[in-house]
Amino acid sequence: MTYETVEIPYGAYWSTPFAKWQGSFQHLHSMKLAAHVAKAELARREIAPEVFDFGVLGMTIGQFQSFMGAPWPLYEIGLKSVTGPTISQVCATGVRVLFTSAAEIAMGDAQVALTLAADRTSNGPHIYYPAPGGPGGTGSSEDQVLYNFSHDPIGDHSMLVTAENVARKYGITTPELHEVVLRRHAQYQDALANDRAFQRRYMTLPFEVPKPNFKGVASVMEGDEGIFGSTAEGLAKLKPVLPDGVVTFGAQTFPADGNCGLVVTHADRAKELSKDPSIRVRIRAFGQSRADLGYMPEAPVGACKKALDRAGVSISDLKAVKSHNPFAVNDVAFSRATGFPLDKMNNYGSSLIWGHPQGPTGLRGVIELIEELALAGGGLGLFQGCAAGDSSMAVLIEVDDR
Repeated sequence: MTYETVEIPYGAYWSTPFAKWQGSFQHLHSMKLAAHVAKAELARREIAPEVFDFGVLGMTIGQFQSFMGAPWPLYEIGLKSVTGPTISQVCATGVRVLFTSAAEIAMGDAQVALTLAADRTSNGPHIYYPAPGGPGGTGSSEDQVLYNFSHDPIGDHSMLVTAENVARKYGITTPELHEVVLRRHAQYQDALANDRAFQRRYMTLPFEVPKPNFKGVASVMEGDEGIFGSTAEGLAKLKPVLPDGVVTFGAQTFPADGNCGLVVTHADRAKELSKDPSIRVRIRAFGQSRADLGYMPEAPVGACKKALDRAGVSISDLKAVKSHNPFAVNDVAFSRATGFPLDKMNNYGSSLIWGHPQGPTGLRGVIELIEELALAGGGLGLFQGCAAGDSSMAVLIEVDDR
C-alpha cells in the first residue's frame, strides 16, 4: 500500500496538556474528555463535523461503558452518522490509529478521517473475571494499569526488567542514562521558551479543565502537569530500582492522563483544511516489529528499519527523530543501533519528560515532530516507540512546500 496521496492538514491536530497520575484529569472520563476537547478544537479551526466520513479512537484503559467504543465520542463531537473502530495496541496505539486512518484514506474507503487517542491511567479499573469452575467458584482479578506494568503475561516480568535486559545488551550505564535525562529536560525547556511558544502551536493554553459533568470549569492548567525537574546532583544520588541494575526512578517516565486528535485526508482536502495550505505534511511509510521476549526497548530499531526501507530512504536522510522513551535506555539503544545522534533526538520534548498516558503518547510525538519539521523548513522525520509485548511501531513523516 502506498501513502503518497495521504496527508495531514497542517495545523489540523491538537493535544491537551498531559496531567500527572492522580492529577487534574483523574476524575474525568477519558472518552468524554476527548470528545469535549475535539469539539472545541475543531471549532477553533473552523472544521465542521460534516466533513468527516470516518473516525477512529485509540484507548488502552477501560472506562465506564467504553464497550460502546468510538461511536460514542464521535456522536458527542457531532459526527452522528460516522462510525469506526476502537483500537488498543498498548503504547503503540497512537501510531496504530494514525495507520488505520491513513489506510482508510489510501484505500479510498474514506475521504476525511478524525483520529482520536485518549487514556486515563489515574483511577484505573479493578477488573474481576468470573470463573465458576474455580475453587469455590472464585475468579481472578487485576488492576488494569498497575498489575500489567509489573506482569508480562508471557514472561511474568515487569517493564523495568526489559529496560535492564537491553541496558546489559548494549553496555549502558547509569551515568549515561542520567546524561540523557538531563538532555531531554533541556530540550523540553525549549518548548517552554517564549511563553510556551512551541507548545502553543498545537496546544490550547491555558487549558480549562472541565468539571466531571462537563458543565463549567474546575481548574486551569498552564501546561503539562507533573514534570519532575532533574539535576546532575540529584540524579547522582539515586540508586537503581533493581538490585544489580542501572535504571533509576529518574531515568524512566511516569503514568499520565490526556488526549490528542488529528485529521487525515487526501491532498486536495488537506489544502482546504490546513491552517497554512502552502505547507504539505505527507505520511511516507509505517513500520512495526517485535523484539525478543523481554527486550521491549530494542523493538523500535526494527520498526524504524522497515519504515525507512519502505520509503526508500536511510537514517542519514532524517532531519528529526522523536521517540516514545519510557526509559532513557530506549534512546541510547536506538542511537547505538542506528547511528542517529543521541543529542539530536527528541527536540522540544518526549514522553520521558511529559509523561505517558499510553494511547495518546505516540500521537503527541507525531504532532510535535510535524511542528519541529515545519520550524526547520521541512524535511523527513521519524517517530518511533516501543510497546508492551516487546513490540513497536514507527511512522515516517515528510513536511515540505506544496
